[in-house]
Amino acid sequence: MDPFFIKAIQLLLSLSILIVLHELGHFIPAKLFNTRVEKFYLFFDVKFSLFKKKIGDTVYGIGWLPLGGYVKISGMIDESMDKEQMSKPPEPWEFRSKPAWQRLIIMLGGVTVNIVLGFLIYMMVLFVYGENYLSPDVFDDGLETAEVMKDYGFMDGDKILSVDGEPLQSQIDINKYLLLRNVNTVEVQHPTGTTETISLPEDIGQRLFQSGSLQPFSPVKQPIIDSVLADSPAAKAGLQKGDLITSVNGEKVNYWHEFREKVEASQGQTISLTYDSTPEANPGLDKELNGEGFGKADVTTNEEGNIGVYTSAITADDILTRDYSFGESIGAGFDFAYWTLHDYAAQFKYVFTKKGATQVGGFGAIGGLFPEAWDWKAFWTTTAFISIILAFMNILPIPALDGGHVMFLLYEMISGRKPNEKVMEYAQMIGFFIIIALVLFANGNDVYRWLTGG
Repeated sequence: MDPFFIKAIQLLLSLSILIVLHELGHFIPAKLFNTRVEKFYLFFDVKFSLFKKKIGDTVYGIGWLPLGGYVKISGMIDESMDKEQMSKPPEPWEFRSKPAWQRLIIMLGGVTVNIVLGFLIYMMVLFVYGENYLSPDVFDDGLETAEVMKDYGFMDGDKILSVDGEPLQSQIDINKYLLLRNVNTVEVQHPTGTTETISLPEDIGQRLFQSGSLQPFSPVKQPIIDSVLADSPAAKAGLQKGDLITSVNGEKVNYWHEFREKVEASQGQTISLTYDSTPEANPGLDKELNGEGFGKADVTTNEEGNIGVYTSAITADDILTRDYSFGESIGAGFDFAYWTLHDYAAQFKYVFTKKGATQVGGFGAIGGLFPEAWDWKAFWTTTAFISIILAFMNILPIPALDGGHVMFLLYEMISGRKPNEKVMEYAQMIGFFIIIALVLFANGNDVYRWLTGG
């Protein structure tokens, strides 16, 4: 099956599960407080429904527009904008007749379910599948450092000892910490063997984001070619996957970043390479000691200082799995859900920048989170992540979202008086238009990226 359809099916299934459970979060407390629920819908039923059936006071249905779902609760100003009902005297079974604390619980129900669901899924995934992590051996040669971080004192080959005095679970986590968490100091061991505590500015995350260095650190790798572009200078020179680069213009190279720097410094020039190649990778070479082939190649770099070869930062052998008992998975699942929510909320600050706004994505971006081949572990992990996102987005204090209703309810509970219903109606309409604008903008970004290949 085409990868596009596999992603689309996963997205539709994931959203269907999350929407139904989110709406149940409103539905169940509403029923517990004897509040009438008129409709319970998966997807929106604009003009018509794909399916509907009335059971008791509630119509259960499936709409045709897969942009969400809803429950219509009697006596509540919501997206239905049912002004006729609101113009009548309140009935005992209506939302507006219930105490403020009950209405607050009803409105917080959906977000609560999304948070709890995210935790439960992460817990299940850790218990059933375990947690993948990078082998410590990956970092034996330290980290390759982006130029922007070298200005603060970092070097290629550094090893991260601690961040703000705390050791990292994996050295590569430094990227996440710099972008999403408040990092003041990083203790490193330089390749010379000396240690240094480096102080960072408060806005280091913003600086990295604006420079485009979202992964400023990566494991130092051996200069082994993983792929060669067809018709590239390297391909024409006979370089192949598996070749180990040993020198550039007579200068020995030990690591991939050293090789890349020398190539990039020779834009438009012809460079001389030597390399070792296993007989399996390049059987045409003469064999020397240890059964290895020794090759030489003259390659002309392009204007960008590239010859069309790439390495693999992480291989399957670098990934290990940590197993969890059921009890261990509970605590680990909670931590995973907490930090997922924390980091997603933290990255939200980048949305309000010019660069960040262009990276906002809609359903295309969400669908891109799923793998091209069906994988239950990836499906459930992505579903948990989306559940956390929905919780955060829904609790934002925007009218028409759960957070907007919560905002007005808190005002009522603090002030002791209900907001004017006209104000509520206008706020609901404004909030609805804001949401529509955001949906159009986000999905417009997806379309633009698809058209431009960005």
